Amino acid sequence: MSLAIVHSRALDGLKAPEVTVEVHLANGLPSFTLVGLADTEVKEARERVRAALSNSGLDFPFNKRITVNLAPADLPKESGRFDLPIALGILAAMGHIDPERLVDLEFAGELSLGGELRPVRGALPMALALLRAAEGGRVRGLVLPQASADEAALVEGARLYGARHLMDVVEALRPSGQGSGATLVRTQSVPFEPVRAQWGLPDLREVKGQSAAKRALEIAAAGAHSVLMMGPPGSGKSMLAQRFAGLLPELAPGEALESAAVLSLAGHFDAAQWRRRTVRSPHHTASPVALVGGGSPPRPGEISLAHHGVLFLDELPEFPRAALEALREPLETGQITISRAARRHDFPARFQLIAAMNPCPCGHFGNPLKACRCTPDQVARYQGRLSGPLLDRIDVQVEVPAVAPEVLARSPEGASSEEVAQRVVAARARQLARQGRLNAELEGAALDLHAAAEPAAQAFLQSACARLGWSGRAYHRVLKLARTIADLAEADHIASAHMAEAIQYRRALSST
Repeated sequence: MSLAIVHSRALDGLKAPEVTVEVHLANGLPSFTLVGLADTEVKEARERVRAALSNSGLDFPFNKRITVNLAPADLPKESGRFDLPIALGILAAMGHIDPERLVDLEFAGELSLGGELRPVRGALPMALALLRAAEGGRVRGLVLPQASADEAALVEGARLYGARHLMDVVEALRPSGQGSGATLVRTQSVPFEPVRAQWGLPDLREVKGQSAAKRALEIAAAGAHSVLMMGPPGSGKSMLAQRFAGLLPELAPGEALESAAVLSLAGHFDAAQWRRRTVRSPHHTASPVALVGGGSPPRPGEISLAHHGVLFLDELPEFPRAALEALREPLETGQITISRAARRHDFPARFQLIAAMNPCPCGHFGNPLKACRCTPDQVARYQGRLSGPLLDRIDVQVEVPAVAPEVLARSPEGASSEEVAQRVVAARARQLARQGRLNAELEGAALDLHAAAEPAAQAFLQSACARLGWSGRAYHRVLKLARTIADLAEADHIASAHMAEAIQYRRALSST
């Protein structure tokens, strides 16, 4: 038999479309041709496969004309994931592997020159695609390098097999009576077990003073609101941000799998951090592509890697203006669409933004402990680096003032992260029971229905909006924030006190 067909999968954003690897051996001038819109990494598989087969003691058809087609032809293919299916296709075309055993299996893996299988990116998206295909009636198993199979085992219900060497796969696929009788070892699914979000994270109690900022973070955690902290250097903004993840509840199984799938696609998945909320803190020199995603082929950016986690942007005004403006749509929609001339990719980006900034270039504008040396024009220019539309989308804007050393020495211990997290969990439970989503995600008729305010509170908000010139978006965001404050107070309706506190959290920059 001179034609063999092996099934594999490519990566197309978070999707893993099926790829058919067709291998044909023919007489003629010896050559190895690889077609099917293959990237340079894929074309280099010719040398890896040739060396891996030879060094594993297997025959290679040096005197044949080898043609490998990766179908469909219009789907870009990248990385070394096709090394294993190409090698198996050559062996099957030579008759060293039973083609019938390839029908119900899919393969992906990079080969070393010695035949060892190396892990590949995107094992989780491939396993999820396999599971969706099984729901449609096409049931197949997926053979991966052992490390990738262990990662994909987080997808419960997928039929997965792990192997460490090319020969492990070949011996299991030989025709009856020719092999050693070895079989592929199935990788067992990893059951989901929640972990306490606070484990291994610094405690909020370690931050002395800053009761107003701590309260703001508690409200933000309870309703999934974005936060901007502004204050002089050394006031504790970074300390507060580093402890924010410890206030969030445990990830649900679906949320953990979505987060892990994005990290797997980028090659950043760490099994030790499975079930924990991701915290991403890119440097302020990050480009727009690094922050929101892009490239060729498009890869997820920091906002997608922080999906269901925390994105901490320190020194916010120092980020490139284009990078900051690119955050506007994801903050609203929870996803990012990267469009190119040939393809379009959608990546999830439901992150919780925690940002920090100084009030001026020297950092001491409004600091009672140290005089500011900036002119009013410098202060205005510095704060003007943040556009109005971006600030409009940040729910909580809180000042973090400098704390005198004598105050730090006698400052009483506040609530621990675990105590705050318990209140956050209770508030979120109220929201999910009432409306099926968190307050920050309310919109339209659902917002009118579930964020009902008492007449006095409603009049107070309307008066504040008219006086401060707030937009309709700011009006609705204050309403959502007030609803979260009421949930923390276990109140059924938004009272004037809840509304007043919510309004106060929108005035940090307007008061400078």
